Amino acid sequence: MRTVKRPVRFGTMRTLSALILREMTASYGRSPGGYLWALAEPVLGIALLSAIFSVGFRSPLLGTNFPMFYATGLLPFLMFSDLSSKTAQAINYSKQLLAYPRVTFVDAILSRFFLNFLTQLLVGAIVLVGIILIFDTRTTFEAGKILSALAMAGALGLGIGTFNCFLMSMFPIWQRVYSILTRPLLLVSAVIFTLESIPEPYRSWLWYNPLVHIVGLLRAGFYHSYDAAYAMPIYVYSIAAGSGLLGLLFLRRYHRDILEL
Repeated sequence: MRTVKRPVRFGTMRTLSALILREMTASYGRSPGGYLWALAEPVLGIALLSAIFSVGFRSPLLGTNFPMFYATGLLPFLMFSDLSSKTAQAINYSKQLLAYPRVTFVDAILSRFFLNFLTQLLVGAIVLVGIILIFDTRTTFEAGKILSALAMAGALGLGIGTFNCFLMSMFPIWQRVYSILTRPLLLVSAVIFTLESIPEPYRSWLWYNPLVHIVGLLRAGFYHSYDAAYAMPIYVYSIAAGSGLLGLLFLRRYHRDILEL
């Protein structure tokens, strides 16, 4: 009697589903408030920035509403930061499960990415809708640009996170080094200003930061008068693809060595 093998795709989807459920329980089910903590971070950050800059300026650099201006900068930044950091810890977080042959390091990475990407989308939607309902933001809504910016943030977070997954798993010291190197990232990603407001030559230097392109395109989706002509999705996707593929190649070569550490 011949045994019928289950399709590999079905097995992979079941593994991803199980890992996602485990991630949900561990990340949000055990702490008081659960998802409320994920919502509190951007809300408090936007409120703090709005309060500080409204004291010294009559209006933001775009539009008339401080919370909307800083939300369109802070939300994609937090999405990238959350996705890259969670993805980078995928192997360390699921190292015991990776001992099973049906669970691969790709499953661990994708499960963490999908759950946290959907979480950040939900948080962003709640924050932006809340601001629009509370304030007179006088903003537009161009779905194409907004979705493109969010896709870029997701791709960059996955790519950088995958590369860091190898580095942090193989060399634990890299986690602290990377944390130190990226601390000024909020100040150089056009979150609290626009790229056009920065004088040369610093403007040209900041252009090489892929987060500047993501923030600019998202703001162009909400502000009709802002075209963000400097934003180049192909540049962001190139960095995301390059870092992601490099991370996968190293993980494929050294993931067994990492599991033995």
